[in-house]
Amino acid sequence: MQQYNIHAAKTQLSALVEKAANGEAFIIAKAGKPMVKVIPFVPHNSTKKRIGFLEGQIIIPGDFDRMGQDEIKEAFEA
Repeated sequence: MQQYNIHAAKTQLSALVEKAANGEAFIIAKAGKPMVKVIPFVPHNSTKKRIGFLEGQIIIPGDFDRMGQDEIKEAFEA
C-alpha cells in the first residue's frame, strides 16, 4: 500500500482523493510513522429499504409475547 507524508498529502490532496475514490487505499504518515489509512467511501445504498419493509404485509397479534407460554413452561417443568 502506498504511503505519503503529510506534506505530500497536502500538496497532492486532489489527486489522492481521486485515487481513493477510484478504490485505491493509501496511508498518510508523519515523520515516517503511519498515522491514518484512507479508504474509498462506499455510500449506503438508499434503494434498499430495511426498516418497516414488511409493514402492512403481516399482522402481529397483541399477545405475541405470551403466545405458547403454557407449552414452554410445561416443557421446562417436565
